Amino acid sequence: MTNRIVAASLVLFLASVSFAGKKGEVGKDPVMPDVTARGRALFEYDQSAWHATDAVRATNPPTQALGRYIARKSDAGWKVAFGHLNDTRDKFLVAYEASQGATLQDFTVKKLDPPQEDTSFYLAAAKAIDTALHDFQGENRPYNVAVLPAPPNQLYVYVMPAQTKTGIYPLGGDARYLITPDGGTIIEKRQLHKTIIELDPSSIPKGSTPAAGSHTHVLSDVPEDTDVFHVLTRQPPQPEYIATIHKKLYVVSPDGIIREGKL
Repeated sequence: MTNRIVAASLVLFLASVSFAGKKGEVGKDPVMPDVTARGRALFEYDQSAWHATDAVRATNPPTQALGRYIARKSDAGWKVAFGHLNDTRDKFLVAYEASQGATLQDFTVKKLDPPQEDTSFYLAAAKAIDTALHDFQGENRPYNVAVLPAPPNQLYVYVMPAQTKTGIYPLGGDARYLITPDGGTIIEKRQLHKTIIELDPSSIPKGSTPAAGSHTHVLSDVPEDTDVFHVLTRQPPQPEYIATIHKKLYVVSPDGIIREGKL
């Protein structure tokens, strides 16, 4: 990926874009709804993990009891389990469980004493995370991990650079793993982006307000799940323009919907 084009440079870039339809118009029909759906699920996972962690920490738990967090969505909303694998790695011991309220920012916490033994989703997800992290080669920096269900009864594990500074939203240097239902074997690894881009708002000239972000894909000809996640996470909301090495162009709108254009 190249560096972001901001301010005046971004204006020139967008002026050269011709989207499906008349010049300067975005195509009306969304494309790749599966990418949008996974990106939205990633955003919800991240928000749930963030606010559930804050809610659990507010109860002043012993640090060793928290272990790893794993989020899961049901018809009732998101639940986030905090715990760890047992010594024989055949159970995930849930010490705290945070359940979503009316919004993704509202979680109630339940302490499980003794810890609840899980032998289904949380166990498989915890093992899948370990499997992915054992393979992943990243930079010397914090990363976040998310686990989403994948058909048929498999698991997606995403490894993404964590935000370390307020107002700076990292994009890139991430991977998605497709892992067997038991969490033990990698079926497919997809490198989503190569390098990590971190645009510092202080680098933007005073008086300039970027209307959008942009980057170039060199690994694929399509937007990735984490592109949608990035757009949904970034504040203030703004679209992201994605050009590919084979002269394709996409825009991810602030609601995560992807539309196609032409360079």
